[in-house]
Amino acid sequence: MKYEIVHLEQKTVVGVSAITGNTDPNMGEIIQGLWDKLYQSGINVSIENKINQYAIGLYSDYSNDQYCVTVGNEVSKAVNDELTTKTIPAGKYAKFSVHGPMGTVVAEAWGEIWKMDLDRSFTGDFEEYLNNDWENTDVDIYIALK
Repeated sequence: MKYEIVHLEQKTVVGVSAITGNTDPNMGEIIQGLWDKLYQSGINVSIENKINQYAIGLYSDYSNDQYCVTVGNEVSKAVNDELTTKTIPAGKYAKFSVHGPMGTVVAEAWGEIWKMDLDRSFTGDFEEYLNNDWENTDVDIYIALK
């Protein structure tokens, strides 16, 4: 799977979060539940100071076999104390770009990424959804590197 090395500035993400892990039998339901909550509960509309309309799925706070998943948007300034605010650290990332049916291409990409021998820092990996076309989605996946 091809990728490019990019350097990113720090980003602030506001949204909703939950703790899960790759061995959690409910991982898929937990993550899907966050996306449902973001869009079906009107939270996405209430997020202020969005940089753009791209949705972000952030994986952070890695500990043992768990991590925090936050779904939301990048903002210029966090102002809502009722939502989760997370920071994507500035640094070096492996950027993977995928295109196709959202339900399959993202999961397949992650399956390949987990098999790769990347020098990961586990400080904040994220997906940036560049459109909302379920059948022809464009997603960039960023893996934090040491």
